[in-house]
Amino acid sequence: QLQLVESGGGLVQYGGSLRLSCSGSGFALDPYTIGWFRQAPGKEREGVSCIHSSDGSTDYADSVKGRFTMSRDNAKSTVYLQMNSLKPEDTGVYYCAARGRELGSAWSAARWYNYWGQGTQVTVSS
Repeated sequence: QLQLVESGGGLVQYGGSLRLSCSGSGFALDPYTIGWFRQAPGKEREGVSCIHSSDGSTDYADSVKGRFTMSRDNAKSTVYLQMNSLKPEDTGVYYCAARGRELGSAWSAARWYNYWGQGTQVTVSS
């Protein structure tokens, strides 16, 4: 069964940058649609972005468009989330998720993903 491992979280000041990584443990990620989700204390889990297995296209939540960028490195079996111009509102636990079948417009719904990582904490200070 596919296992996902996130890394790259940490503490950063307002306006700073972080790059999160999502790797498959012993599995290539290119056959999967990969999504990033985040959850702040007291709030619901939110779909942040997605990279589609079908054509490599990406989708982003309105709250992060223009600031976050997803990419794949198939040789390293890793998906990245580059986060720039970070705000305190971006604080939360970030989760990587995978689905073996293609998702279209439903990419931001967590219930459609089959595999999840353990999460990595991102904290943005004022």
